[in-house]
Amino acid sequence: MNCLFCKIANKEAPAEIVYEDERVIVFKDIHPRAPLHLLIIPKKHIQSVAHLESKDQKLMGELFLVAKKIARGKKIKGYKLIINVGRPAGQLIDHLHLHLLSR
Repeated sequence: MNCLFCKIANKEAPAEIVYEDERVIVFKDIHPRAPLHLLIIPKKHIQSVAHLESKDQKLMGELFLVAKKIARGKKIKGYKLIINVGRPAGQLIDHLHLHLLSR
């Protein structure tokens, strides 16, 4: 598989990782659109929200709980969570990812 985010999750490509557990990894976006711009991804390859299956429901919840955990740990009072689905919406990497942005 030639997925950049899978390579990051497997430590085959560099990234500034800020959090990791057995199913989720969080790293800094290389083209930040805010002073804090993190990408929260499942280690499991899922192309986008459009490709989710019922069995991925718990994993999606984990992404949001990790976002909350990161925000609390960094004492962030306000932040945005964004998921782009497909190229027309701005998804550039074909691996589901949740953007966490804060000023």
